[in-house]
Amino acid sequence: MSTITQKINFLRIVEIEKIVRESPTVKTFFFADELSAQGKPGQFIMVWIPGYDEVPMSISSTCSDDLVSITVANVGEATRIMHKQEAGGILGIRGPFGNSFSPVKGKALLVGGGTGIAPLVFLAAELAKLKTKLTFLLGAKTKEELIFLSYIKAIISRTKGKINAATEDGSFGHKGVVTELVETTLAKEKFDKIYACGREPMLYKIFELSNMHKISLQMSLERIIRCAIGLCGSCTIGKYRVCADGPVFTSNQLQEVVNEFGKLKRDFNGTKISV
Repeated sequence: MSTITQKINFLRIVEIEKIVRESPTVKTFFFADELSAQGKPGQFIMVWIPGYDEVPMSISSTCSDDLVSITVANVGEATRIMHKQEAGGILGIRGPFGNSFSPVKGKALLVGGGTGIAPLVFLAAELAKLKTKLTFLLGAKTKEELIFLSYIKAIISRTKGKINAATEDGSFGHKGVVTELVETTLAKEKFDKIYACGREPMLYKIFELSNMHKISLQMSLERIIRCAIGLCGSCTIGKYRVCADGPVFTSNQLQEVVNEFGKLKRDFNGTKISV
């Protein structure tokens, strides 16, 4: 193990500086950590909730004062306990781990679903600095669950780009799923790159559409991650380890694991199950 890996893999205890409620089920937690603040869009950290569990979380923002944020949905025991935390509480942090999105100039299409929007907001802020023209499509079940909408609008305005949303109940924007917006958008416009993050069935559909339109793609995958340094094998997809080779994968890499991508993952016992 390299010295750099040893350094980022060392558990640091941090204090929660502030908590922002993004939706009825999603909160953003801010804390100061010098190493995590060096993270790039797409990378993740391992977050230890004292007394419960350690879980992977995508970085949703970094600031010059070493302040870092993670955006967390209340979806399981560990995140339920985390949502009960208040400013002044503590977390254990390892990382940042994995690779990151590669920035592109020209025109980029960003597609996020649920909390998958969070790392793409981080990416959008970086792409805006490069004057990349952005189109951001986001999806959620309801208007209440659409996160970072105002912030995304502010970023998009700086690039003279576009934003569109889909909600499954039709309470905001297009009634349906975000992949329907992707389909209609790609039928009308050309892009230099597609970036996506969200549930895997959504990602697989976008993968198919990117192949159909011959557009380069990068997307962030989610798997059970335990060690975060490529040793335990809990996060494998085909020949790749999501924690070490990803979590961001290209079209070509996903084509190599198409027998599993969008179809299979491993459970906590290592058994392959349906996505």
